[in-house]
Amino acid sequence: MNDRIQVTMTPEGVADVRLTRADKMNALDAAMFEALVDTTTRLRAQKGLRAVVLSGEGRAFCAGLDMGRFAAMKEQGGNGIAGGEARDLSVRTFGVANHPQQAVWGWRELPVPVIAAVHGVAFGGGFQLALGADMRFVAPEARMSVMEIKWGLVPDMAGTPILASLVRDDILRDLTYTGRIFSAQEALNYGLATRLCDDPRQAALDAAREIAGKSPDAIRAAKRLLNKLSVDPAPALLAESVEQMKLMGSPNQTEAVRANLEQRPPRFIDVEPAA
Repeated sequence: MNDRIQVTMTPEGVADVRLTRADKMNALDAAMFEALVDTTTRLRAQKGLRAVVLSGEGRAFCAGLDMGRFAAMKEQGGNGIAGGEARDLSVRTFGVANHPQQAVWGWRELPVPVIAAVHGVAFGGGFQLALGADMRFVAPEARMSVMEIKWGLVPDMAGTPILASLVRDDILRDLTYTGRIFSAQEALNYGLATRLCDDPRQAALDAAREIAGKSPDAIRAAKRLLNKLSVDPAPALLAESVEQMKLMGSPNQTEAVRANLEQRPPRFIDVEPAA
C-alpha cells in the first residue's frame, strides 16, 4: 500500500496488514500515522473483507513514537514534528477522534474483527495501536508499556477508554503512572493479551480464517453489538486531547524529554497546589 504498511488479501477475505518499517522497529512517524489512517479507510470499503490481522515486520510489533520526534521536542518543544506543525488535537477530524487517535480508533471502527499479533515490543503509541484490535495474540517474550509518562505525556491515541474497558482501575493507574515495562504473562493476567502464542502472527491468521468461515452478516452484527457494550468513547477521547495539549511543550514535559535523551535525572518544577 505504501512504504510503511503492506496489505495482502487472502482468498478467505482476511486482510494481512503488516507494518513494514522494520529498520525502525515500526516506530510511529508522520508517514506511519498517515498510513494507518489510510489503511483503515481503505479496508472499510474493501469488498469481501471478513477479518483483519495486524502485525509488524522485523524485531517488534511497534516501538512507539519515533525517536526523531522526541529529539525535535527537545529542541523545539511542542509536538516534535519537524517544521513546527501546529495541529489542534481537540478538533475532531474523524467522528469522535482526532487524526492520531484515528490511527488506533480506526481499527475499532472496522466492521470486522481485528487481531493484533504482538511480538518484540509494543511501547507507548505502539501499545495503544495493539489496543485498537479486538484481540491481541502475544508472543511469550513480548514486552509492553504505557510509556507516555516517561516523556511527560499521557496516552492520547484512544488508549485510555480502551484500557478502561479491559483492566481493573488500579492496574490501569499503576501502568499509566509508572510507565513500567510488563511481560506477556502479566498482560495475559491483566486481561490485555487474549492468548500467548509462540507464533502470534500465524495463530492470528489461523483464527482470522476461522472467523472468515462464519456468516459475515452475523460476524459484523456481533462486532456492532460488542462495540456498543463500551461506554461512550467521545468524552474520553476529547479529554485525552485536551490534557495532552496542556502538557506538550510545557516546561516539565520538555524537561522529561531532555532528561531521557541526555540520560540524566530530570529536574522538574513543582506544581502549584490547586486553589
